[in-house]
Amino acid sequence: MNHQQNELFMQRCLQLAQLGAGHAAPNPMVGAVLVHQGRIIGEGYHRQYGQAHAEVECVRSVAEEDRPLITRATMYVSLEPCAHYGKTPPCADLIVAQGIPEVIIGCTDTFSEVSGKGIEKLQKAGIKVTTGVLERACRELNRRFFTYHEKKRPYIVLKWAQCPAGFMATLSGEPVRLSNEYSDRLVHRWRSEEMAIMVGTNTALTDDPRLTNRLWTGKDPIRLVIDRELKTPAHYRLRDGSVPTWFFTEKAAGSEGLTETIYTDFRQPILPQLMERLHEKKVISVLVEGGAYLLQRFVEAGLWDEARVINGSNMLPDGVKAPVLPRALLMEETTLEGDRILYYRKT
Repeated sequence: MNHQQNELFMQRCLQLAQLGAGHAAPNPMVGAVLVHQGRIIGEGYHRQYGQAHAEVECVRSVAEEDRPLITRATMYVSLEPCAHYGKTPPCADLIVAQGIPEVIIGCTDTFSEVSGKGIEKLQKAGIKVTTGVLERACRELNRRFFTYHEKKRPYIVLKWAQCPAGFMATLSGEPVRLSNEYSDRLVHRWRSEEMAIMVGTNTALTDDPRLTNRLWTGKDPIRLVIDRELKTPAHYRLRDGSVPTWFFTEKAAGSEGLTETIYTDFRQPILPQLMERLHEKKVISVLVEGGAYLLQRFVEAGLWDEARVINGSNMLPDGVKAPVLPRALLMEETTLEGDRILYYRKT
């Protein structure tokens, strides 16, 4: 295969992998295709955490009449095949057992259980291995997974809506609508793509939010609430037991159904504690939805990876100022029925 064809088939791997968004975590999103003489004979992706990996799905998908071609085909996979037993057997072993002679990999896996071991296993079996095809795009797709393993914390996405004057809430705390219904749907899609969603005490008490993705399909994120004195009333939606919900509090740790209280020492900086606990609990990404105080603490700590700011057209004459992002790179700007949405990355 020439370089152009390699990139074409790797692009297909990336398209497939993306279909696992919101479902594969805390595993990475991975796509795989099996190609014989320029024709795709099998393809698959990691659909759900705990279920078959992309390489397994790919081999399973090969039609009966094409199965004799497997031993003469090339497998493309967006991430290095695993070499360890996790929820499923090692994919590197499957590739060897199937007699696939060549594997082309998008990027290596920096997770210590894999990190080069999958490639080593393939090469020891005499399989030709090529790495680094569309490597940047493959790492970008799994930036949450890589951040979690390399920085030992979840990937942090900040999100807020603001008016043209830069206010994101009223001074009285009275609820105000700043974004339109189309932006609301987009936000719910964002929720479906992250493992968890976080709010501070004031947002929990003032807004009585659900923090679910009712306006989109897919899994609800784990709800994370910073509530030092556990003030959130029992009749509030965050305590309805409908979705896994974790309260970070000074009250004793414990659990009741899907609701859990996690002891946090508020005399010490809490964000490092939260990051440590979430890493222990295998939460690879968090959408921080507010309020202004909590968002500002993340910004000041330099503890963020992306920010998504919805600029609505409703004007507040006064209010709570939205955070200002230092060292931010504007990646994209879109408009949704009058709302201007800015996507930033931390530089």
